[in-house]
Amino acid sequence: MDTQALHQEILQSTADHPHMRRLYEQALLRPAMPTAVVHPASPDSLEGAVAAHRLGMIQAILVGPKHKIRDCASAAGVDISGIEIRITEHSHQAAETAVAMVRSGEVTALMKGSIATDELLGAVLDKTRGIRTERRISHVFFLDVPSYPKPLYITDAAINIHPDLRTKKDIIINAVQLAQSMGLSLPKVAILSAVEKVKPEIPSTIDAAALCKMADRGQITGALLDGPLAIDNAINLEAANSKGIASPVAGDADILLAPDLEAGNILAKQLIYLGNAQAAGLLVGARVPIMLTSRAEKMAGRLLSCALAQALAPVPL
Repeated sequence: MDTQALHQEILQSTADHPHMRRLYEQALLRPAMPTAVVHPASPDSLEGAVAAHRLGMIQAILVGPKHKIRDCASAAGVDISGIEIRITEHSHQAAETAVAMVRSGEVTALMKGSIATDELLGAVLDKTRGIRTERRISHVFFLDVPSYPKPLYITDAAINIHPDLRTKKDIIINAVQLAQSMGLSLPKVAILSAVEKVKPEIPSTIDAAALCKMADRGQITGALLDGPLAIDNAINLEAANSKGIASPVAGDADILLAPDLEAGNILAKQLIYLGNAQAAGLLVGARVPIMLTSRAEKMAGRLLSCALAQALAPVPL
């Protein structure tokens, strides 16, 4: 793998996305992040992990069956010389081993390989041997949308299907902590619904009102919250003004809290595939960030997710 050619490829792919370019360039200045790559037995997952390792973004430890990893590397033409392989018998053991490496402090991040998300999360969320915290795990998309003046964080579009009020509180706190790690001191959180008024027949508007009151009472800190807001009122100041919405969040949101997974997933992918947005994604709320890229993710997306994880991962001693 030609590291310089790969670097130029990422620079070219981020040419029209200055926020992503900045994220990537800052990641190259940070120390390599010790990362357990869980069962990288497919060409895409192995290539992404090795590329991040060669660029100095992560210090990869490949966790899984040695013969499968070596056979995959040989078939894909990927040089894994000099990269440690932590041998396990199967994918389930790979997930347990990777989580144990987090608990021991050996690694500060996890990267999903060719393992089912449910299988990986089973080890992460284990009540006795996992790496869960007091909060629910959630997914955050970091999006560079050319038509929007700053990065957008969309959550949750991958993990929590129908989050209740308590879960939405955790999702907000997780996203706020990620945004703060990216240098945003007081993120603006728009709690999305179909309308901007509280309507008992639309449950997401009731949740939005409750979440805003929780922020007023200090149950959610470090951010400005407003909602319910329709998507136009959240990201377009003219639309907000036309509705008479006076708010520091309306028209200038940093974080968009979707009412459920379906809405969040559709919104994020619409921006990516129709709005020319570039995306990185991360699982947050565990002890360490977890890179959970999809099988359809291109190399740039995998590396940008590594860069996003670097902003959140603790610096190794």
